[in-house]
Amino acid sequence: MNFATSISVLGLLQAALVALPRSPLPTLPEPLRLNSRWWALVPALSIVVVIAAIELDSDSATALSYLALVAVPGLAAVALGCLVQGAQPIWAVAAVPLFGLAWALQGALAGEVAAATLSALACIGLGWLLVSVAPAVWLRIGIYAMAAIDAWLVGAQLLQEPSSVLSAADPAGLPRLQVVEFGSARMGFGDIFVAALAGCLLAASPRLQLRAAILVAILALVFDLLFFEVDTLPATVPVALALALVSWRRSAGVADQGDRIDGAKPSHG
Repeated sequence: MNFATSISVLGLLQAALVALPRSPLPTLPEPLRLNSRWWALVPALSIVVVIAAIELDSDSATALSYLALVAVPGLAAVALGCLVQGAQPIWAVAAVPLFGLAWALQGALAGEVAAATLSALACIGLGWLLVSVAPAVWLRIGIYAMAAIDAWLVGAQLLQEPSSVLSAADPAGLPRLQVVEFGSARMGFGDIFVAALAGCLLAASPRLQLRAAILVAILALVFDLLFFEVDTLPATVPVALALALVSWRRSAGVADQGDRIDGAKPSHG
């Protein structure tokens, strides 16, 4: 599959992740509600800490690949069971065949789709955890900071080599769930995580969530035109721009009555 098609599909995957979280999202159990604005540092730190760890010790990339291998299927099962649109508990078992396909068909397009689906769903699980413990306003700032750091690292040529090392890390021949690959294109885990986080953040207002998803699709496809000039782009930027635009429209009084960006309002059921 050619690069233009491959990278376009991954951009549309980001848009889908903004639209997928259900409204309302379920409540995190009381003992786990460790609310603090400091959790909003996670998006930005997810880039800085990983890059620093790989620069200091390339073996940490392998450790991160094993961490993804262990954490992703479980988080994907949670997302399928209760976090995505129309989720049903029985859907959680779908994580098992998805993992089997990702393992059995490594290198094939079907295996890449299965692995990407698992990683994407796991990001919804992570996004839900963050919006359950951090104030929405701080999470928005965290997303903007993540995109700014990502853009700076790419522009300074500091991200490309560590990213390649992490993407190539092989957990003993098992699926590489720390990266998302489709055809001839690749995105880092953080690129889809930021989209899922934005979707969870906007889930309290389905209309804003849908608008943001459409904006991400448009901005990602337009942003990809820059690949005619460069080899690497910060794929977090279209998501941050879309979030900023829908936030600006609301603050400017342009949004429909009832639209809100105050995080996913958890509720039972």
